[in-house]
Amino acid sequence: MLTSIKDECAIVGIGQTEISKLSGRSELQLAAECVKAAIDDAGLKPTDIDGMTGFTLDHVDEIEVARTVGIPELRLLSRMPHGGGAPMSLVHQAVMAVATGMCKAVVGYRAMNGRSGARYSSGVAEGPETTDRISWGWYMPYGLLTPACWVAMHTMRYLHDYGATYDGLAEIAVTQRKFASKNPIALYYGRPITMEDYFNSPWIVEPLRLYDCCVETDGGAAFVVTSAERAKDLPHPPALIRGAAQGSHFDQEVMTSFYRENITYLPEYDLVADQCYAQSGLGPDDLDAAIIYDAFTSIILFQLESFGFCKRGEAHEWVQGGTLDQEGRLPCNTHGGLLSEGYVHGINGLAEAVRLIRGASVNQPKKNLDHVLVTSGASMPTSAIILGK
Repeated sequence: MLTSIKDECAIVGIGQTEISKLSGRSELQLAAECVKAAIDDAGLKPTDIDGMTGFTLDHVDEIEVARTVGIPELRLLSRMPHGGGAPMSLVHQAVMAVATGMCKAVVGYRAMNGRSGARYSSGVAEGPETTDRISWGWYMPYGLLTPACWVAMHTMRYLHDYGATYDGLAEIAVTQRKFASKNPIALYYGRPITMEDYFNSPWIVEPLRLYDCCVETDGGAAFVVTSAERAKDLPHPPALIRGAAQGSHFDQEVMTSFYRENITYLPEYDLVADQCYAQSGLGPDDLDAAIIYDAFTSIILFQLESFGFCKRGEAHEWVQGGTLDQEGRLPCNTHGGLLSEGYVHGINGLAEAVRLIRGASVNQPKKNLDHVLVTSGASMPTSAIILGK
C-alpha cells in the first residue's frame, strides 16, 4: 500500500503561451498551444498522455483539447474548483493518478482570455450560478463585488491588529516588478517601478493600491506529470514532487470567510502546510525559493506565516530588506508573479518553479536550489506542492 507520494512522480514538461492583453485567439487554441508545448518539452508524444486535469472555471473541455492536440484516450478527467485555490490541486490529482498506476502521464492546464474576455475585476454579480453566490450575497449589497474588495477586508484587519505599515507590501510589489522587467515573457518586461511609483499609485480598494493587485491577462500554461522512474529517460532534469496537498477549513467561504473569529490569517494554509511538510519530511528551513500565489501583495504575508517562515503577524517586517529578492533568504516569484508577469491562474507560476529546479529561470539565484514551494490562492479551499531536485 502506497503511504507517501514523496518522489514517486515528477513534473517533466512545461509549456506557456505568450502573455498579453489581447491574445487574438480562442481559449481552446491557447489551451492546445500550451498543452502541446508541455508535451514537446517533456520529450513525449500526445499518444503518451492518458490523463488531463484542469479548472472548473476553464471554458475549454478536456475532450476538445485532447482532440485538438491528438491525445487518443483519457483515463482521467479531473476538474478542480475554487479558482485561485485550484492550481496545485491539478498537480495533486495528477500525482495520485500516476502514483497509483491509474495513468502513465497526465497533463494539467489553464487557458484564459482574462483581459480581452471575461475579467474578474468586473465583479461577480453576473456569472455562473454557483453556491458561492449564496455567501457572496451577504456582501454584494455593500459594494463588495470583486476579489480586491474581499482581500482588502482581510488586509485591513491584518494591518490594524499587527501595527503593520505599507512598506512590506511596497517591497513585494517593487521586487516582483524588477523580476518581471528582466523576463521576456512578462507583460511588464522592461518596465520596473520604484517605491515612489508604488506610493503614488491610486487606491483600488483601500488598503490595496494599484500595484498591490495582479494584472489581468490572456494566456495559457500547462505541465506534464509522470513517474519518477520514467522521468529518468526524458530530456530535462525532473522536478520531483516531494509533497502535494489540498485543504479546506471550518467556516470556509470562497474569498470571504469573514465570519471566522480571526480574519488576519487563513487556517486552510496551515492545514496544507502541515500536509506538505509531513509528506516531504521537510520544513521551512529546507525551502530555498518559493512561488507564492500573489493575486494581491498582502496574501503573500498570510502564506509566509502559515508555512512557518516567520511568526504570526511578523511577515510584514520579515519581507523587508531584500528577503524575497534574487539573492535573499527566499527568492519569491522570480518570474514577476501574477502581479507583474501575468495572470494565468497560477499555472504560469508552476512553470517558473520547474525552471528554478532546472536552473533555467531568467532570474536564477546564485545559490543552490534544492527545494521550491509552490502555493495556490488565498481565502478559499487551497493547495500547495513542494518540488525538489
